[in-house]
Amino acid sequence: MPEVLDSFTLPDLFDILIVAVLTYHFALFLRREIAVRLLLFLLVFFIGFYFSLFSGFSSTSWLLRNIFSSSLIILAIIFQGDIRRAFLAMGRRQGEPHLRDESAETVEELTRAVAEMAEKRIGALIVIVRLLPIDHLVEVGTEIDAKVTSELLNSIFLPYSPIHDGAVIIHNGKLTKAGCLLPLSRNPDIAKSFGTRHRAALGLSEQADALVMVVSEETGKISLVHDGKINYDVEPNEIRRMLRKAFDGRRLHKGFLPGEP
Repeated sequence: MPEVLDSFTLPDLFDILIVAVLTYHFALFLRREIAVRLLLFLLVFFIGFYFSLFSGFSSTSWLLRNIFSSSLIILAIIFQGDIRRAFLAMGRRQGEPHLRDESAETVEELTRAVAEMAEKRIGALIVIVRLLPIDHLVEVGTEIDAKVTSELLNSIFLPYSPIHDGAVIIHNGKLTKAGCLLPLSRNPDIAKSFGTRHRAALGLSEQADALVMVVSEETGKISLVHDGKINYDVEPNEIRRMLRKAFDGRRLHKGFLPGEP
């Protein structure tokens, strides 16, 4: 051990610190936008690689050489969700005019339903499935195949309804399931004021590209949840806009931030 300590130099310490910092930031940037992630990956890699070649930092050089040799596999792992969405989007055709009309009607029914439930302080959890399937993430309560109407949604989430505590699933413009259990988020940054519905919405949105609507029975506020982030106290016009994008298969913005309402 004394021999090892005697041979341990200041550059060795910097070498170990660089590897630790690279590993830490490599894990942090996985949740960023795909373009930002790719830019950071390439920037950090090439700067670090050329720096290690001329600095004599053997550990850093070894790490980056191994990353380079496995770069295709690493990139596929980092962007697996984005790659999957891209392939699904490629196979998605523009809807027929009558389907677009049905989507517009569904958007209005959903907007009216959450506004009515918010006014009455009726808690609700509504999932709009987009490109990625969620069957493997959801515990199904009751199978339903019905047209989306504000009256039906209000009746499902009434406090004395046997399935009011679970989530409603809307897929292809149809109400397909009710009373579903969603995976709860383990994000430590979620505000403590958010209850089980918000945590369930976040938990699902962290693993799929679904848009989740939450009505709080405590505050009567409406939240939109997507990509592991919450937009709290949303106005009807914003709800309508986001629902249209969700049903059209368009990319949803990333402006939701978890935090205090």
